[in-house]
Amino acid sequence: MDFLVKPSAVGDATVTVPGDKSISHRALMLGSIAKGDTDISGFLAGEDCLATLQALSALGVDIERPSPTRVTVHGVGPHGLHAPLAPLDLGNSGTAMRLMAGLLSGQQFDSVLTGDESLSSRPMKRIITPLRQMGVRIDSDNGCPPLRIRGSSELTAIDYDLPMASAQVKSAVLLAGLYATGTTVVVEPAATRDHTERMLSSMGVRINTTGNRISMRGGQVLRGREIQVPADLSSAAFVILAALIADHATVLIENVGVNPTRTGLIDILRSMGADISLENARLLGQEPVADIRTRSSELRGCPVDPVLVSLAIDEFPVLFAAAATARGRTTFTGIGELRVKESDRIAAMAKGLRTLGIRVDESEDGAVVHGGRLTGGIVDSHGDHRIAMSLAVAASVAESAVTVRNVEAVGTSFPGFPDRVKSLGIAIEVSAGSRK
Repeated sequence: MDFLVKPSAVGDATVTVPGDKSISHRALMLGSIAKGDTDISGFLAGEDCLATLQALSALGVDIERPSPTRVTVHGVGPHGLHAPLAPLDLGNSGTAMRLMAGLLSGQQFDSVLTGDESLSSRPMKRIITPLRQMGVRIDSDNGCPPLRIRGSSELTAIDYDLPMASAQVKSAVLLAGLYATGTTVVVEPAATRDHTERMLSSMGVRINTTGNRISMRGGQVLRGREIQVPADLSSAAFVILAALIADHATVLIENVGVNPTRTGLIDILRSMGADISLENARLLGQEPVADIRTRSSELRGCPVDPVLVSLAIDEFPVLFAAAATARGRTTFTGIGELRVKESDRIAAMAKGLRTLGIRVDESEDGAVVHGGRLTGGIVDSHGDHRIAMSLAVAASVAESAVTVRNVEAVGTSFPGFPDRVKSLGIAIEVSAGSRK
């Protein structure tokens, strides 16, 4: 499947975007091992989260979906999961793979976690190492999926210094820590998204955070509750980009999660001259939300502060696209983690932008993007949903039409993306695509 995007005129609009993917994953998992029911509203009905839902169902959890965005999880308690009859297929979701590995580490049955071709090439040693230190018997194929986890009821808490900032690794260790004897401690080199800690706390778990040190005693029992999932800032990023690079537009995105461990995107764009304001700030449970108002802006290239990298790790394809339209050079450093996402996102964005006439100089852990005028052409998303959407939105200000190939994966995080950006004024069509 391909996107064909023609030069467009984005106008004023008020829109919404789908629910937060990270929070939807966690609500399903934590609700499953809680006592009592967890009612989830605003659930992201994307392919990644549905893979998690199906895996938990295969583990014996009764999950109802009265509507696409409402889910009721009938919790089975910490030891109520059942051995699956087959490997658990988590599709394209690295979040599901890593967090489920932590969750299943404390079960007394064997399990196998697998995924699609892309997920099967992603590194899992970063979770295997700490889980083995806790006593988990876990095997892989040279550090990649499938992961084979042997049942264990004797996990031991550890003090673990994360070698690199990763919310997924932190969460895997904490989920295993629920089943460990003693107090599990995780120390981060830099702050990462804290949805797991917030949700555990909201479900009755005593968890302490002091600076970048998180500690939690094992053996605590979660209680089911109502969870309202805010709109996903990672999805809102594409709408923000569309408004910023348009000629004259003001776009309001309602009810977006603005957890401070996720707002690096906004801070970086503001440093580039973006006119972005947060309105109607409030809380949904323990998650801060706001309406985001974005006005068309003349962006300026700048060095991006590496301190903000862990707070915007999923949004760098959008930032590359913004830099491509900015005046001057934008320098990204400390983003080597992007090379082991759904694609090598540094290389994929560099190649796509070069095809559209933008100079990009790559390094092992960064890039320099020289802003300019985008031409038309044919670019490839490399099967990566965020690459596909970033290039599609950037194409709205290109000099001529742009075809973005292999965009099927967009449904993993942003179902309905073409219609949503079309409502802004972006001229986008979906086609079956080339067989080449």
